[in-house]
Order: sequence, then structure tokens, then C-alpha cells
Amino acid sequence: MISVVSTVESVPRGTGTPAPSLYRRIRKVLTRDLLVTLALGQVLSLLICAIGLTSKYLADDFHANTPVFQSFLNYILLFLVYTTTLAVRQGTGEGNLLAILKQRWWKYMILGLIDIEANYLVLKAYQYTTLSSVQLLDCFVIPVVLLLSWFFLLVRYKAVHFVGAGLCLLGIGCMVGADILLGRQQGLGEQKLFGDLLVLGGATLYGISNVCEEFIVKNLSRVEFLGMMGLFGSFFSGIQLAIMEHKELLKVPWDWQIGLFYVGFSAFMFGLYSFMPVVMKRTSATSVNLSLLTADLYSLFCGFFLFHYKFSGLYLLSFFIIILGLVLYSSSSTYVAQDPRVYKQFRNTGSQPVTDQPPLSPGVLEPSVTYTSLSPEAGDELPVRVA
Repeated sequence: MISVVSTVESVPRGTGTPAPSLYRRIRKVLTRDLLVTLALGQVLSLLICAIGLTSKYLADDFHANTPVFQSFLNYILLFLVYTTTLAVRQGTGEGNLLAILKQRWWKYMILGLIDIEANYLVLKAYQYTTLSSVQLLDCFVIPVVLLLSWFFLLVRYKAVHFVGAGLCLLGIGCMVGADILLGRQQGLGEQKLFGDLLVLGGATLYGISNVCEEFIVKNLSRVEFLGMMGLFGSFFSGIQLAIMEHKELLKVPWDWQIGLFYVGFSAFMFGLYSFMPVVMKRTSATSVNLSLLTADLYSLFCGFFLFHYKFSGLYLLSFFIIILGLVLYSSSSTYVAQDPRVYKQFRNTGSQPVTDQPPLSPGVLEPSVTYTSLSPEAGDELPVRVA
């Protein structure tokens, strides 16, 4: 006991190890990869903010309620850039358009329909329910992505991931609470319950689409995913446009200003679709959707200057809570308890195994671990990837 006391007293005040230890802990959490990941997620949020602002101007100032037409323009751009890229590829390998269609056309057709209807349901819900309800219920995409990633991508999470996700949702709750206190709710529609169900349906479809996108960009290719979305998205959204919105298009007061807004919306949406797979390949579908929660806050901040919204300190509190949740979620790597045969189900190519290991005997699974975000933490085993 005496030696312990003398050791503590021999250390001068202010020169002990707690400060350097705290500094090292902060440096361990706030790595360069983490900061880059957070920055990339916020770029996506800013793109969504720009999409929302252009949509608001089109609907409010020009009375152009054409969500299907706006999505159709984006799918046409994807078709012109990425589908044609697949079409001009030489050879008959897996990356060729004809080979992709021959092997898994029906899977991309279903995925294209899911993506189209996810956009349509959420945009349609604004006609029936409040803005606050849409913002809150749209967060349903987070648990959907978590569950689908757990069961189908075999992603395994740690406690810190659930705490981070919970903080992000708490931040959205603060924002919705500020909207209610300031009276920034849209008038209730006659079918509010119907509108809420539309949001939940759209969020569920978004979750399915995002998990499929993560799988494809990490195991096949980004160009393949975007090319197939352009092909099937433009085809089915064109049919939906001809059936549901041809009369609305005739009512649009076409001039150079409204044309500029349509061009801006299409450019922002094309940038979002093109850039999201890049971020998702680096992180995960869950991390991307958590990052997108700040998009509504950016829209509010723009609204202070453009639409003279009332300010509340809860908005800043909401922003910092969401960012804290993102830092916590991204500070620890998720991992995949990987069955080597899972990742061959979507390919359906019958090609040779990607490893030189002998085939597994029936009923035997070879366990492996693949880290899916940032890098393995100190003290963790090195990842082993078999597929």
C-alpha cells in the first residue's frame, strides 16, 4: 500500500498518462478512414437535399406533380451511360450485357420494379399524411436493412452498432418533435392511415433494394447494377408513366425555368444513384441509410433561408445526435460469418470456384470471417475470404 501511494505522488500534476491515453483513444476512433466514410455519407445526404428542394419547387411553384416522370428521366440517364457501357463490352464474359441478361435477367427485373415502386410510394404518401409522419416512418428502412443484412448477407453486428443506430433514430425523433412544436406539419389528409402505410411500404422496398445493391456492388460490379437499373427501370417506369401520369404532363406549364428544374433534378438523382454504390462498397447499406438521415436536416437548414422556416435549437441537437450515432456505428467494423455458397446464389453462372480449395463435402460448411467496413480492429483475427 505504501509503495502504491508513493508512486502516485511521484507523478507531477498535469504530466500523467491519462491525457495521452485519452488522446490515443480518440485517435483510434476518429481514424482517417472513418472521417472519409462520414464525409462520403454526407455528400449523399446533400444530393438528397438538392433532390428534395428541386421537387418542392416543381410541385409548389409550377404545380408539376410528376414523380414517375422525374424517376423516368433518371433511369433514362442510367440507361444511356451504364447500360450502353455493358452493351459495348467485348467478349461474352460475365460482364457483357447479353451474358448478364441470359444468367439473371429476371432477378434484375424484380429489383428494378422494387426500386421504382419504393420511390413512387414515398413520394405519393406526401398527398395523404404529414411531413413529420413521413420523416419518422421513413426511418423504418433502418431495421429492415439490419434484419435483411443479418439473415441474407450474414452480417454480424456488435452492441456499439445498435447503440449508434438507436442514437441516429433518436436524432430524427428530436427533429420531428421540433417540427411539431413549431407547427411545421402539413394539414392532415382524409386518409392519413393510408399515407402512413404507403411510407412503411416504400421504406420496406427501399431496404430490400439497398441490401440487394450492397450484395451486387461488393460481389459483382457497380456498372452491372446501374446498367440493369437503367434497362429495367426505364422500361417499367415508362409503362407506369404512360398509364398514370400522361395527363399530368399535359398540365405542366412548360418553359425554360421548369425545364431547368427538371434537368437539375435528373442530374442530382443521377449523381445519387452513381455515387451511392461507391459509398456502399466501402461501408454497408446500413451505414449509408444512417448517413442519409441528415438529409432532412440539410433541407431544413436551406428552408431557413429559402422558405423562412422557424428555427429551433432541437434541430442542432438532432444533427449532433445523428452525427454521434454515425461515429459510434462506423467506429467498429461489422463482419460476415460467411457460407461460401451463399455468394454464388445470385450469380447462377455455373462457373469454376473462385478459390483453389477442394470442394466441400455435402453438409459441411467452411466457416470464415470477412470484415465489411473500414478495417479489422486491433486484436481481431485477420479476415479470411473464401468466396
